Amino acid sequence: MKKGLTVILALITGFIFCTANGIFAADIELAEKSTLEKILKSGELRVGFEAGYMPFEMTDQKGRFVGFDIDIAKEMAKAMGVKFTPVNTAWDGIIPSLITNKFDIIMSGMTVTQERNLKVMFADPYIIVGQTILLNKKHEGVITSYKDLNDPKYIVTSKLGTTGEMAVKSKIPKATYKSFETETEGSLEVVNGKADAFVYDLPFCVVFMANQGEGKVIFLDEPFTFEPLAWAINKGDPDFLNFLNNFLRQIKNDGRYETIYNKWIRSTDWIKNVQ
Repeated sequence: MKKGLTVILALITGFIFCTANGIFAADIELAEKSTLEKILKSGELRVGFEAGYMPFEMTDQKGRFVGFDIDIAKEMAKAMGVKFTPVNTAWDGIIPSLITNKFDIIMSGMTVTQERNLKVMFADPYIIVGQTILLNKKHEGVITSYKDLNDPKYIVTSKLGTTGEMAVKSKIPKATYKSFETETEGSLEVVNGKADAFVYDLPFCVVFMANQGEGKVIFLDEPFTFEPLAWAINKGDPDFLNFLNNFLRQIKNDGRYETIYNKWIRSTDWIKNVQ
């Protein structure tokens, strides 16, 4: 009886040992395939973004990429001990470019949506924004909410393929919608009297008002959507995701995030350097 029990225990122990070894080996293999390991081995962090989304990523007068996301990306590269490599990419191709490894991460003011989450993994949100409205002056006092624009007689603009466009189509579907390749084109339609309203993220509209909208358009600055922005990486990479979330937690508690936030969100001093 004792001998039989000993054999059974030996078999169980062997099974547990083999299973543990198998799991451990799988973990090692997963870690080795992580984008994080590739970044450390290559010595560079390749960051995908589309320059033009103020104040997150822009080009200054000297042709350098600057902005809120750019500064955080540089801090991330520094934390990794690698160089920062910017990869400017058209917005409609930014997720396909990530999937095909043109860069390691998207840091481009990307809103977390369920549709996008089917294609990529998102780190914890690093900032919360929402859609606001730049309104033609002739509608001052008449249109006070996005709901008032839900009529075919109103022309509403936004940027192609963005959550601004999604908000127009879902919240004010009866409006006559026109899409544009850039935020600036869409907003200038309102300034020039060719459209009644422009719908876009709060940060951009704040900057546009300070830069060229004062006295020309009415700013309905109360966001009517809830939109968390986050960094996107390829699916199946828990090690990289863990690093990103811990990095974000660290900079939000050691003052670096606040410094960058104040520089690009609370202040508009940078505008003179990008015009």
